[in-house]
Formats: sequence, structure tokens, C-alpha cells
Amino acid sequence: MSNSQFKTVTIAGGTGTLGYAISEAFLNDGSYNVKILRRKPENENEKAKLLASKGAEIVYADYNQKDELVKALKGTDVLVSAVCFDKKTAVTGFYDIQSPLLAAAKEASVKRFIPSEFALVYKPGVHPVVDDKIKFREELEKSGLEYTYIQTGLFQEYLYWIGYDIVNKKATFFGDGNTKLYTTSLPDIGKYTVESLKIPETRNAQINVAGATLSLNEYLKKFEEVTGSKWEVVEDRDVRHRYQNNIDPVPSAADDFRALVTETTKFDEIDNDKFSFTPQPITETIEILVKQA
Repeated sequence: MSNSQFKTVTIAGGTGTLGYAISEAFLNDGSYNVKILRRKPENENEKAKLLASKGAEIVYADYNQKDELVKALKGTDVLVSAVCFDKKTAVTGFYDIQSPLLAAAKEASVKRFIPSEFALVYKPGVHPVVDDKIKFREELEKSGLEYTYIQTGLFQEYLYWIGYDIVNKKATFFGDGNTKLYTTSLPDIGKYTVESLKIPETRNAQINVAGATLSLNEYLKKFEEVTGSKWEVVEDRDVRHRYQNNIDPVPSAADDFRALVTETTKFDEIDNDKFSFTPQPITETIEILVKQA
């Protein structure tokens, strides 16, 4: 059973890629009542059906109707936001999506808000997505609600998105191959989120966790070992400079964001030792990715 003060957890975006992993982790833990907040209009969703079959309550609300959101969040102790932006276009929206949730959470007497962070730590001014998250953080910290920021690095399941092309056995590095990249698997992110509610130090704090901390070259080596093939490597180190200065060939907004993610960025400290489990080996995730490719 839980040694947490919280009983009911609502997950916004709980049927999305990240949200589903977090939802499953809470259901597998068995210590909480789990609600999945979905947007209206109501529609058929296989993931929602699966979560409901495991004991989750599915609730719907129009995010533009505060009264509906407040009603949906009544009885919630912790609101976990797993909303996301479009990874293909890197369109921002974390602030606009989460602000109605925060306003409703205050009115519904939610105790803690875990916003949609689950990424790397960057300084202000480097990208609109980053600034959008920082803007929401400022509003959250003024709200009076408890909060926890969970930083996990890149999702390991998205290594293909960062430049590891399994089908063509080709790696595109948007930076130096020796750059370290923090990554965590989706199931482990779910476990970290669940356990964060049972650790006093996470109250009004940021925690940094990572399933693997390897260089781009080291991840490549793992891919080569699993596929049994030597991969082609392409380096494109000045993507951000060309994008920001409109220099041909001008990169896409998505490639600019990929370059940002692979820039040299490290956590001040890693908090893995605060948790009770060991993250799954990166090789396991890569093996799954190779099978799916």
C-alpha cells in the first residue's frame, strides 16, 4: 500500500504516448484511485478502454469550459499533466494547454500539480517550447498548489526521432558525437512519477532522473550491436545557427528542436538513488525499437 498522503490521481492526456505509460504505472502500483482526463468530444479510444478495464475512471471535459474541468477534477489529490506538443512540427503550446488545468485544479482543491516536463533542463531563451514551459512554471509556483517537476531526458522510445534511422542503418548527429544524452524509457518514467508521490523531498522541487547517460556515439554502438550492422553516420553541427539566421539550407523547425535536444546539456545532479528501482537497460529498449522498425 501507499505511504503517500494522496489517494486520487488524475492524469490529463492519459491515453497519449507518455500519459499511457504513466497511467499504467499508477494502476500497476495499486495504491491510488486513477482517473483519466480526456477532452471532449467523447470518442472511441482503445487505450481508454484498456485503462478502464484495469480500473481507471475515464472522465471527459471541454478544456475551454472551466466548470466542466472543475467538476472533472473534484476529489483529485494530484493532477499529472501528460499533455504534449506536435513532435513533427515542434509547435509550442504547453502554457495554453495547461493553464486551464491549473485554474480548474485550484478551484477543485487539488493538492499537487505535476506539469508536463519530462525532458531536459535548458536555460530561458533557447527555444519557444522551453520558454513556454518556464512561463507555466512561474504561474504554477504562484498558484499555491504543491508541485513536482520531473526531468527525465529524452524518451528512449524516441531515439529514432533524434536521428537514429533503424531501417536505413543511418545515424544523423545534430551535434558532436561525444555529446552526452540523458534518456529514460516510458515505463520507467511512469514508475518515477508514481514514486515521486511517496518521497518527501519531491514536494515543491525538481527531480532529475535518467535511465541511461551515454554519448551519441555510445548509443550508436548499442544500435550497431543489436542490429549486427555497421551504420552510416552523418554530422550536421550547425543546424541551430542556420535555422536562426535563415542560412541555406534552412533546417526545419523540427530539426532545430532536435539540435537543441542534442546540445551539451547536463543535470546538476541525478536523483535516481532516491527511488527504489533500477531503470531498465537501454539495450532492452533498443531491441524493442529494432523489432518494431
